[in-house]
Amino acid sequence: MRKTLLESLTHGSLTEPAPAQDESALAELATKVNRAAQARLGRSLAIREVDAGSCNGCELEIHALSNAFYDIERFGLRFVASPRHADVLLVTGPVTKNMRQALERTYNATPDPKWVVAVGGCAIDGGIFRGSYACVGGVSETIPVDLHIKGCPPSPTDLLKGLLALLEHVSGKR
Repeated sequence: MRKTLLESLTHGSLTEPAPAQDESALAELATKVNRAAQARLGRSLAIREVDAGSCNGCELEIHALSNAFYDIERFGLRFVASPRHADVLLVTGPVTKNMRQALERTYNATPDPKWVVAVGGCAIDGGIFRGSYACVGGVSETIPVDLHIKGCPPSPTDLLKGLLALLEHVSGKR
């Protein structure tokens, strides 16, 4: 035990440093998303994350949006626990057969106007799980999708850029 403790003290930490990112660029991006949400909805954007059968890689990046580094709640963007309070459904993973009905019910419980964002390669077309006996396919085969965010998994910055693109596209249609 002592040997392990001494080795850990002499070798230092094995964790990776925080990503080198321009804090002002991140703040500007999140402020743009909030401004677009205010213009379109008259309030902040409420997001409900739905895991339709993923490997949890995309969820880790989505949850990173709430950590101390990104902290998107300071810009008015928030995650909600109920689809009844959501404006956006962030859906990850391929839709598995046992999650199809739950995803449909979540979509139906979300009030209009609502938008669906398919996050990651698996949500777009089933990814490496495409053709599996347990997989229905991408999210668009179960519910209508408004935006696809590519990546395996996409970074938190890519997620924010995707939300901004969604809101700007929807505001442009008005």
